[in-house]
Amino acid sequence: MRYCQKEKLERIVEISAAFDRRHKDPKKDYGIHSCELKMVLKGKDKAVQFLLYTNWHLPEVQEELIRNMPRKGGIGLRVRFLPLPADVGYHSISPQYEGQKIMSDKCPYLDGRPCYYDGSGLTAEFMFKTLVEEGSEGVWKQLEERYHDLKP
Repeated sequence: MRYCQKEKLERIVEISAAFDRRHKDPKKDYGIHSCELKMVLKGKDKAVQFLLYTNWHLPEVQEELIRNMPRKGGIGLRVRFLPLPADVGYHSISPQYEGQKIMSDKCPYLDGRPCYYDGSGLTAEFMFKTLVEEGSEGVWKQLEERYHDLKP
């Protein structure tokens, strides 16, 4: 954990494991998913995040995806093998716009308090570009700017 200098903001990096939870019973089928990278900048009453689906699957799933990839065209390569910027969003104890509803009663980034949340996949594309060109420090800088743009 590192903290920003202006305000004590905690930098959190989470990498979740890939999984294969397919099941013949549709009620028990949770599909497959790759590792996720999440970078969260957390303050006292709000947090901002960047979420990236890495498309790093379990080895047996990766082999299956390669075997079943269409030979021509389509979006198979992009969806199955390239990183997918998923979300840039915020968690806040207060609504950020009129009519906003609470997303979670117990937000892990707000110490278990209720959370207002919103995010953008389009903004995630920009953040991914920043990650590739500037590394993690570029992302932390962008997240800090977003953090300070939120209402208290």
